[in-house]
This record gives sequence, C-alpha cells and structure tokens, in this order.
Amino acid sequence: MTTPPTPLSYKDAGVDIDAGDALVERIKPLAKKTMREGVLAGIGGFGALFEVPKRYKEPVLVSGTDGVGTKLKLAFEWNMHGTVGIDLVAMSVNDVLVQGAEPLFFLDYFACGKLDVDTAAAVIGGIAKGCELSGCALIGGETAEMPGMYPAGEYDLAGFCVGAVEKSKILTGKDVQAGDVVLGLASSGVHSNGFSLVRKCIERAGALAPATLDGKAFKQALMEPTRLYVKNVLAALAAHPHEGGSKGIKALAHITGGGLLENIPRVLPDGLAAHLRKGSWPQTELFAWLQATAGVDDIEMNRTFNNGIGMVVVVDAASAGACAQTLRQLGETVYEIGFIAPKGSGASVTVV
Repeated sequence: MTTPPTPLSYKDAGVDIDAGDALVERIKPLAKKTMREGVLAGIGGFGALFEVPKRYKEPVLVSGTDGVGTKLKLAFEWNMHGTVGIDLVAMSVNDVLVQGAEPLFFLDYFACGKLDVDTAAAVIGGIAKGCELSGCALIGGETAEMPGMYPAGEYDLAGFCVGAVEKSKILTGKDVQAGDVVLGLASSGVHSNGFSLVRKCIERAGALAPATLDGKAFKQALMEPTRLYVKNVLAALAAHPHEGGSKGIKALAHITGGGLLENIPRVLPDGLAAHLRKGSWPQTELFAWLQATAGVDDIEMNRTFNNGIGMVVVVDAASAGACAQTLRQLGETVYEIGFIAPKGSGASVTVV
C-alpha cells in the first residue's frame, strides 16, 4: 500500500494568503483617504470603476506608467521604505500632467518573494500619500508574492495613472515659438532617475561620504521623494491658459531619465531649440557632490540627472513674469533658465 504524500499548503510553498489579506485590510483606510469624484468602486473587486467627471465636455484620457528603478536598492539597504511609494506616483502623475491633464486614478503593482506586511504597508502608505497630494484616487492594485523570484527583503514596484484633459486644452508644444521663455521648477533632489550612478558614487565615497547635504542627513537627502507638481501646475495652467495663438503656458516637460538634454526636446517643434543659461539656477550641495564624486562634466550631469530642475514650463515672454509669480505664490521655487530660439545646426538643448 502506497503511503499518501504529506499534505502541502500554499503557505508551505511560500505564499501566505493570510498575510495578503492582512495587507489589504491595512491598505483600505489609506486608499479611502484618496477617494474623489468619479470613483464608483475601488479596492476589493476584480476591477475598479471610475466615471469621468461630468464637468468635462470633450474629455481625452491620458495614461502613464513607470517604476522607481534602482533607487529601490537603497531602500532595501537602508531600510527606508516610507517614501518610495511617493516616487512611484510622482513618476506617472507628473508625466500625465505635461499633457495638461488632471490625474484621475492610480493603480499599483507590488511584487516580492516573501510578503512582509509591515514593509508592504509602508510602501503602499507612500503610494496613498502621493495620490492624496496629487488629488488622484488610489483605486486598485495588485500584490504578488512569488517565492524564488526576488531575493529576501526585496520587492519591485510599478504604477499606472489615468488622467483627463479637455480636448481643446491638450498641451502638445506645437505652438512653441522662438522668443518663448523657459521656466524651471526646482526639484526636491535626485527624484527617481540616475540611481545606478548615484549608487556608484556612494560606493566610491565609502566612509568619506558627507554626513549632510543641503541641511539633510546624507541618506535622507538621497532618498528625498520626487516632487509632485500636479496641483500647483494645474492651477498655473488655469491662470495662464494657452488656447491657440501665442499666449499662456505652451508646453511642459517632466525632467526624468535623460535629464534636461533629452526631455525638453520632446515638447519642441522641429526647427527650435532651448538655450539654457548656466548658473541661472543654483547647483545644490547634493548635485555638486554627485558631480565631484563621479568626476563627470556638465553635459553628463544634465543628461543623467534633473540637476535641480524637475519640471520645465515654456511660456510666452509677455506672460513669463506673471506665470512665475503665480507658481511662486503656490509654493514652487521658480527660475527663468532660458529661452527658445531657432535650432540651426546646433543641439536641441544647449546650456551655456
């Protein structure tokens, strides 16, 4: 007679359903704080339901997706999980924003080898905070526990945002013209790009790494979450609209991977270039330390990092002063960093 096999549960195989259920219960009150008009059904069902607000006459949906990248490696090493969720939200909502769109709802994907409820709750708490600060509903998500796929203590994140904009108010940059002004909105730090080089700099510095940068503890300065520009920039768009012609805010560029040199050209018509003035915005201690430690030139800095400018606003010259003032009153740090001119045979972005 054959001996029956010892029973194996899903938990024996490395997946703890009870831990997943406990996490969902921890998440629900966090997600509830992000609810807004349009949410018909959120976390808990097989699919979330959202109705585009009726105040839109001709709504166009704008979607974006992103992750946090190798900044997560520092979160694991330093046990700093509370703000990477803000990074996740910011990378998508700031992208959606540059089309002139209001972020409506957000979904997240959290994947790990073994679920640690406290760590996951800290991460998703950051996601909820980012959504709350952006006026965006955390409407759903997925937690995947996959034994053997990730090293112990590590996880990966992805985020997905959907926004809406009136068809007549979509920002494409098509009306940008020579003489327009380039405004730069200060970043909060490295944001969530360039961390493969950041980690090399940390490794190179070793024990000689500074204790503080820009008045913050070294680790906090590097892990400072990506700035959320949504509410302030939407308010500026309402105050300085571009509805054809030459007035108002004509284009926005989120300065992410590729830095200033690669992202600004994405919103410029053919034949135009952005001429940025070196020194028109300050280099923080953080970016000065990265440049000195890596031993790279200004070009490499400006195509690897945001280098202190997290969002670019292109506006007509007559409106530039008023637009900058509006953004400052809303809480942004604003610099006039350059202008638009014919490209000629030069680069699409120069910093001189």
